[in-house]
Amino acid sequence: MRQFVVLGHEVPLTADLSLDDLTGAGRLDVLCRCVTSAFCLSHAIREDTRVWLVLRNEFAIRFEGSELRNLNPDERSTAALVRGALDEKDGAIGHMAAESSPGVSISRRGFESVLDELDGTLLELHEAGEPVVESDVPGDPAFVLSDHRDFTAREAELLTERADRRVRLGPERLHADHAITVAHNWLDTGGFARY
Repeated sequence: MRQFVVLGHEVPLTADLSLDDLTGAGRLDVLCRCVTSAFCLSHAIREDTRVWLVLRNEFAIRFEGSELRNLNPDERSTAALVRGALDEKDGAIGHMAAESSPGVSISRRGFESVLDELDGTLLELHEAGEPVVESDVPGDPAFVLSDHRDFTAREAELLTERADRRVRLGPERLHADHAITVAHNWLDTGGFARY
């Protein structure tokens, strides 16, 4: 299983967000691009992938690749899935999730609680990390990324405490959705060793 945790610091927690202004909706466009980068292949979905969108450290929307339906490779339809999950947030009791669509559910949990749920190797993506080309490919990796904002001091502290390794994907800082694509390629090719 590959997991990606993406923190959304400014996304509105209401289901009435506009699909016509995703940048104005707390940069929901960034989160939607992350979801599609994590799952979409040409004419297929990555079934071995899970994405957590942690919204304002209050709610977590989970996308489960093996169950996911109705995901298209465009921001607007992905935002509609996020909006549908937010519409079901009242049904989320504590950490018990409410399913809004096949493979999409919402629960009342923040970043630390999502970290508690992760199995496998937690990788902190950091510009001062070990280059992935010099690193072994882990089993069941989990990557943590942020939206257009840097991690808060508390988020960075949690990552420092819990990450198994600190790695970087290349010599330049990448957008979160591009980092997901590069991470998948690194994993797909066994550390860029085979094609």
